[in-house]
Amino acid sequence: MRKNEAGSQTTGAAKPPAHQSVYEQLRDLILFGELAPGQAVTIQGLAERLGAGMTPVREAIRRMTSNGALSMQGNRRVIVPELTENCIEQLDFMRKMLEPELARRAAERMTSACIEDLKSCDDALNTAISQGDIKGYLTHNYRFHACLYAAADAPVLMATTDRLWLRFGPSLRVVCGRFGTANLPDKHVELLEALAKGDPEAASRALGEDVEQGMLQIRAALTDTAPAQ
Repeated sequence: MRKNEAGSQTTGAAKPPAHQSVYEQLRDLILFGELAPGQAVTIQGLAERLGAGMTPVREAIRRMTSNGALSMQGNRRVIVPELTENCIEQLDFMRKMLEPELARRAAERMTSACIEDLKSCDDALNTAISQGDIKGYLTHNYRFHACLYAAADAPVLMATTDRLWLRFGPSLRVVCGRFGTANLPDKHVELLEALAKGDPEAASRALGEDVEQGMLQIRAALTDTAPAQ
């Protein structure tokens, strides 16, 4: 327990500003598909859903719009953009350029503690898959990748990648809805093995294959075609 400048006692870490908390809540709604692609919502409706005032909600919307995660419409409405084939192609290209490189850099800096954190994320992910828990799957899959990329110590690449996830993340819920969590392949086992061996190139290769599979699933779900095996 400590005293602030006015002499009163405070405990724990400082509470984040209200606008940051609202931004993070809105970000999670988009990232994990709680706001579906093509679903228009009013600004007032978002404020009520988030239990927040209009000012911080508008600021959060402004930030999400600048990242391409939301689009403004008339009548004070916003919408999560639907992915077009052209957009999927660009996201596929950018992810294959950035995420394998982040995995390679992470492997070069990997620690045993970070590997344990990644295994914990992957265990939670596998539990969600076995239980058909879509929200859990989306949450732990993102956390696995975010944990890995944070280890790369490449903030510019990571920030860019995080914006890409805001663009395709909502569509992963569509994928889960069509194929189910049990039919969502990943390369996390191969990736963890490469990290444990300290093999940057194998880690990069496994992550590239993970991206490839994920984007194939998204394209298949949005175009009503079966993904290639």
